[in-house]
Amino acid sequence: MPTAHPSGWAHADGALRSNRPGGPHWLREPADPNALVDHLWSRTATKTDGVLAVGGVPLPELVREHGSPAYVLDEADFRARARAFRDAFSDYDVYYAGKAFLCTTVARWLAEDGLSLDVCSGGELAVAERAGFPMERVGFHGNNKTLGELERAVELGVGRVIVDSFDEIERLAAVTTELGRTTGVLVRVTAGVEAHTHEYIATAHEDQKFGFSIAGGDALEAARRVLAAPGLRLLGLHSHIGSQIFDTSGFEVAARRVLALHARIATELDVVMPEMDLGGGFGIAYTTQDDPSDPETLATGMSEIVEHECRALGIDRPRLSIEPGRAIVGPSMCTVYEVGTVKEVALDGGARRSYVSVDGGMSDNIRTALYDADYSATLASRASTSPAALARVVGKHCEAGDIVVKDEFLPGDVRPGDLVAVPGTGAYCRSMASNYNHALRPPVIGVRDGKTFTVLRRETEADLLATDVGIS
Repeated sequence: MPTAHPSGWAHADGALRSNRPGGPHWLREPADPNALVDHLWSRTATKTDGVLAVGGVPLPELVREHGSPAYVLDEADFRARARAFRDAFSDYDVYYAGKAFLCTTVARWLAEDGLSLDVCSGGELAVAERAGFPMERVGFHGNNKTLGELERAVELGVGRVIVDSFDEIERLAAVTTELGRTTGVLVRVTAGVEAHTHEYIATAHEDQKFGFSIAGGDALEAARRVLAAPGLRLLGLHSHIGSQIFDTSGFEVAARRVLALHARIATELDVVMPEMDLGGGFGIAYTTQDDPSDPETLATGMSEIVEHECRALGIDRPRLSIEPGRAIVGPSMCTVYEVGTVKEVALDGGARRSYVSVDGGMSDNIRTALYDADYSATLASRASTSPAALARVVGKHCEAGDIVVKDEFLPGDVRPGDLVAVPGTGAYCRSMASNYNHALRPPVIGVRDGKTFTVLRRETEADLLATDVGIS
């Protein structure tokens, strides 16, 4: 990220410029700017005469019916990716990480396809309840669950609560005692390992809000307290090492440390925990620089690591679970925008860039501004014979950092009224959407077999004003 600036990151030196005049080092000018880069899109995405269709629905038709901007959710793709994880990890429990994107429709798909569900707030739990999701297949995450949230989870019979502090262990024990219930518990541990885009570092990662430290002894103490607490049943340990992980090598050190603690708890506390959760964070392709592993490769690699460590420790392998979210929903959704203005600006070295302003922005995709995330884009409403030109897709908000796609080659004749689509927006975009500048959050429109259906409707001004009680 650019260095801090008192007026915001976008004012820092180099913040709004690429590493080179022609864009970042990995971005290559395409021979045909109309063509789709297939592995960035959902499986049903196609282009005919320049018009992008998803689920058999041309996006210009979808926009005429539902407006723009709109998130487009490919049901067939979502469910195929969910089943691929279920099948590849057939001897695991696969918990979909609801924080990536959750609604009642998605929860019902997951229930029908045999996956479990991870939630991390009372609101996400409410969605699961409304969808009729089997509560015994729900896991409840979070570093600061409220008393009310814990009471509701226990009352509903949530299958497992992932505890994250000594305070929470006490709080949950009090709830189970009061309600006369028993609740399964996993202890979230910090293994001192962070995996981040091929960089695996085994030091200095204890300084975070999540988990009990293994090295510092808190994780062992947490297990001891859970075992001593009435109404709590210790199921196992939980470890999560990061996000956008493209292979399994980062899990090796973490698995060794977590399994060593698993074995130590069996020896010192005289209990063999039946489960272990290895977390999620599996990556997807946002741009041509990304090369994620498929579920089968991930399953093989992770299982080999765990089996090797279990043999070395002389212990039986616990029942394993994982938590894919982004890897399922991320590629299954794209966002379609209408172009409002196009502005050409001069860059260093004689290069030029088109600023393509669309009718959404950081209110529907904050990840570029928040994480410096990279995305791709394509002209979605027509074919172009114009050569490719370097473009930046920006939003309509009153912020210099309101960028959707930092660098992309689009046809040089992109103009107002065109539709531009951005792939890979299923994870965290709608979940983190806001009403900044009093923008209305876009709908999520499902597509399947040439038809559309509304998953989440577009917000209205009535929705926006419903909580404003200044005028009676």
